[in-house]
Amino acid sequence: MLAESSTQPMTFQYHNGPLLHGDSPSTLFVEGFCMSSCGTHGSTNISKQGLKKFTYIWIGNSETQCPASLLAGTVTNPYGNGYFQGPKEAPLEAASACPGVYGKGAYPGYAGDLLVDPTTGASYNANGTNKRKYLLPALYDPTTSSCSTLV
Repeated sequence: MLAESSTQPMTFQYHNGPLLHGDSPSTLFVEGFCMSSCGTHGSTNISKQGLKKFTYIWIGNSETQCPASLLAGTVTNPYGNGYFQGPKEAPLEAASACPGVYGKGAYPGYAGDLLVDPTTGASYNANGTNKRKYLLPALYDPTTSSCSTLV
């Protein structure tokens, strides 16, 4: 069930390349959405002959519902036949294979050794443009058979 408290539309951005990103506004609530997943990614044909595909991501509002780490899955397993662990019917993708791991030394209930913003006290492990700070999940590294973190 969709419930929206304003007229703010869901936005879609076509990135330079074959990726469509759908982002739900904070006023959009999808009942039960984060109970089983925080988003989805996949691909679809853009021609009737199936010759051209593009990938897409749809995420819930991570500020109010749940965090999403779907970009890594879209990049490493865009068409459902790329990198994943386990059976194809229930794959663990590069980011979902390392749940809760954000820094070195992580274990269940502890996200790992992270950087801390002195102003806000928020934890982060990546710096972005305009002095933005991000908390990005670890990705599974098949060469070391372990989760690889930024810090």
